[in-house]
Amino acid sequence: MRTVFALLVGIDDYTRIGRASLGGCLNDVAAARSWLEKQVEPSPVIRTLLDADATVEAVAEGIRTHLGQAGPEDTALFWFSGHGTEFPALPEELAVESTGRSQALVCADGPLPDKRLRVLLDRIAARGTHVAAVLDCCYAGGATRDAVGTVRFLPPDPSWPAAAAARDAEGTPTDPGHVLLAASRLDQLSYEDWFDGRQHGVFTHALLGALGEAGGRESTYRRLLAAVHCRVQRSGDRQRPVLLPLQAGGPADRPFLGGAVREPSRHLLRHGPLGWEVDCGTVHGLHGGEDGARGTEFTVTAEPTVPPTGQDAPGTGGDVPGTGGAVLRARSVGAERTLVEPSGWAPDPRRSYPVALSALALPPVSVLVEAPGAPGAARELAEALGSAGPGGGPSPLLRTAAGLEDASGLCLRVVVHGGRARILLRDGTSAVPPLPLAGPADARRVADCLVHLASWHQLRDLTSPDPVLSSLVRVEVTPWDGDDPILPDGSGELLCAYGGGPGDWRVPRVSIRIRNRSAGRTLWCVLLDLTDSHASHSALFPGHFIGPGGVGHALDGEPVYLNLPAGRPVRPGSYTRDWLKLIVAEGELNTVPFQLDPWDPTAPVDRKTQRHPDGVFRPTGPDRGRDLGPGPRPASPGRWATLTLPIRTVVPDHRNAGS
Repeated sequence: MRTVFALLVGIDDYTRIGRASLGGCLNDVAAARSWLEKQVEPSPVIRTLLDADATVEAVAEGIRTHLGQAGPEDTALFWFSGHGTEFPALPEELAVESTGRSQALVCADGPLPDKRLRVLLDRIAARGTHVAAVLDCCYAGGATRDAVGTVRFLPPDPSWPAAAAARDAEGTPTDPGHVLLAASRLDQLSYEDWFDGRQHGVFTHALLGALGEAGGRESTYRRLLAAVHCRVQRSGDRQRPVLLPLQAGGPADRPFLGGAVREPSRHLLRHGPLGWEVDCGTVHGLHGGEDGARGTEFTVTAEPTVPPTGQDAPGTGGDVPGTGGAVLRARSVGAERTLVEPSGWAPDPRRSYPVALSALALPPVSVLVEAPGAPGAARELAEALGSAGPGGGPSPLLRTAAGLEDASGLCLRVVVHGGRARILLRDGTSAVPPLPLAGPADARRVADCLVHLASWHQLRDLTSPDPVLSSLVRVEVTPWDGDDPILPDGSGELLCAYGGGPGDWRVPRVSIRIRNRSAGRTLWCVLLDLTDSHASHSALFPGHFIGPGGVGHALDGEPVYLNLPAGRPVRPGSYTRDWLKLIVAEGELNTVPFQLDPWDPTAPVDRKTQRHPDGVFRPTGPDRGRDLGPGPRPASPGRWATLTLPIRTVVPDHRNAGS
């Protein structure tokens, strides 16, 4: 049986360091302890550190010795309610702190830097323990509180040693694995207020309220945060809770306090301050205004019931039986969310629901089938296209065209000849190698390929031509051993070549930097790599805030290797293409919908498990990355823009040099 070891830290009294005290942190810890003792079986092993006892070393030692008892099948929970702070990052931290600021919890005698906390927690996680941290303090999305209620933030004390911001002396684990639920973004204050006659952190009150709902404990962290988010917003739009890491299939998709990873929901429906909303908007490809709302629909997905097995599979994730397939119609499309109206059903405002985009207000990709002399193949393709979308219907990403004159925008031509289908672009260029077409199964594979290509092209071509915002950020690609940026050639591509020669080819290495050139605006950036294998990922720069004049480093400053794809031989004349797509915004966006696996013609056709049946514009939740950054920023993404930088990596043919 899984045992939960919990270290609960609450500090109201900060008089020891001569700073402002709080009033709800001890109440937070008492309420959290009560919930754990009532809801968790077997009985959790709990230790509390309160007020003067919660020194930096006592907290660190509590993590090492108390939480360190947890084994590979156990859960370690660290809960902190108190003040937080931020201060300038040290020079050696700037590669990973692109805002130029570091954050810390404020213990009874001074700061506990977030980097040291992360190392302590990840060292336990590295042993296979499920580790979760709940931080109710300002700048908690990496690690503080304010008064409308009262703010949980302390400015740094000049007496605190500068070395307090440095990395833990014992080093950083290579495979961090804890999950963080934080009260606010790294640039925001967190609040405490009065609830039923007692002071609590707004975040703690919302979290325990969501956990107390039916199915709350069984929800994944991702689903739980959606419910917490709405509760916090209804108490005032002052702070945005944060979940880290947000990568699909990671800790965020495990049930609260541990369990098997679950497939993340593409979108979540929740009840916000303006009514029912889905976390998908114009930044994810929807058209704004009345035209965007007209015809856009979402449907509730019915996830399979998982019978409880101890505490490893504690339920269905909070889904309500009978709601699968329920429809929501868009009434207003905003930047990051769409306001919707339930059609013929009444969702519970205390819950969140997984939904899928079932009708898309995007110009579909035109598909032209050219099958002279093969009417049977044409019929099979028509049938496959008619069932290529979610639920076995047509895909909203595709539109069958009668001819080239009827094909607007991107056109994919399917030319059938000799039992094979060639998928061509409008200009006759092959999009993928020819596919077999000898029956309905092959036709379905061709249809799946068309959906995949449409998804990839729509992401690559996604644009928001904001001339002001796009001019503030620059992507710089330089050789790893040089400082001069690689400039586009006559075709607009950056050309990078293998070094050496046959038998000793050397992969080109580059440094990729994202520079915020504004004087006073902190901007959120994600850098996508779209490959010519029709894949997309955000591993280079997965979503960070960059402060004014700051620089974000791809792969945290490590070299980027421009390898040819596996299976593509390294020989003179070989090449590969990538499109670096920067998305910059005033606030964080969702990055899960921007992930797309390479097109694999050998994969079995199984739409029930297809990860992106409708394309990539299916967010699973706000991917706030580390959510760093000093200074106030809007709660929503606000304005956004895109920049695309094509790269061609080639293996040079030295025989033709100089010719």
